[in-house]
Amino acid sequence: MSPRARRILITVGLFALAVLVGTVLGNPWLGVALGILLGIGALIGMSSKAAGNQGIYDRDDDGTEL
Repeated sequence: MSPRARRILITVGLFALAVLVGTVLGNPWLGVALGILLGIGALIGMSSKAAGNQGIYDRDDDGTEL
């Protein structure tokens, strides 16, 4: 399975799971909103991991300087 297909499958799976949870809670639109947010977050996380940009370490960042 290609990385792109895996990424899409995981995103669609998270979306479906969120819609199911929203339906169980009695509000399918809540599930759709959660699914969209989780899907976008998963795509951003997987793209960041694939590009090697994980974490928040920035060697050029010295913090706040006056």
